[in-house]
Amino acid sequence: MPELPDVEGFRRVVADHVTGLRARSVRVLDTGVVHTSPTDFARALEGQVFAEPSRCGKWLRVPTRNRSGYPQLLAHFGMTGAFVWTPGEEADHRHDRVVFEFREGSLRYRDMRKLTGLWLATERSELAELLGDLGPDAAGVGRRDLRSQLTRTARRIKPALMDQTVVAGLGNLCVDEILWRARLAPTASTAELDTAQWARLHARLGSVLRSSSRVGHVPDRPSWLTGHRDEPGGRCPRCSTPLRRNKVGGRSTVWCPHCQPS
Repeated sequence: MPELPDVEGFRRVVADHVTGLRARSVRVLDTGVVHTSPTDFARALEGQVFAEPSRCGKWLRVPTRNRSGYPQLLAHFGMTGAFVWTPGEEADHRHDRVVFEFREGSLRYRDMRKLTGLWLATERSELAELLGDLGPDAAGVGRRDLRSQLTRTARRIKPALMDQTVVAGLGNLCVDEILWRARLAPTASTAELDTAQWARLHARLGSVLRSSSRVGHVPDRPSWLTGHRDEPGGRCPRCSTPLRRNKVGGRSTVWCPHCQPS
């Protein structure tokens, strides 16, 4: 599933290719991914000049260059969504769902499984309705805010980090990698972490997101937990202990029982 680093990659695609360009047409090829009237969606965005996009956790916002900034395009990518830029003219891909056409090329919302999709916000209240419950963006959250958000209720650290109303943007790969680097068991209680552990958690969260965002995904490097989590009989890249796999908070979780003792 696209997580914060992936969405940051999609943000760069839009920023690099679409900012300042006027949409000549908007083609909705699959109405199932547009969470409003497809006719209203296309009509609202055709002829608009897109402004600099921004990311809110796993959401991407693309305002228009009007005084109000509206209408705005919002995207949530679900399991398989992506923004793809194709220069010039190109035939539609079978998983293209919405195509924004510009003189220079096309921005394509491509999605195989169609679990979420695209929204249109025409005013501030509609934006607040979609994004108002999100916690602070994980890439910018400070150490004190992280601790405050995660200790509002005592719970296990992995499901707390995965909760988008607590901290926005983290998914399964990011959280497992962060906890492995911070040497924290995914089942550890947020009520029991000491000051040094909170500091380590915040530092590792930042380093994982910075490294991942540069490449637009959580990389499967040999030195990363992610590089071994899908291997049969995978071992910890730090200590070579066999990795443990189980459900934590309903999500498949991988950790090292030696580096991350319960």
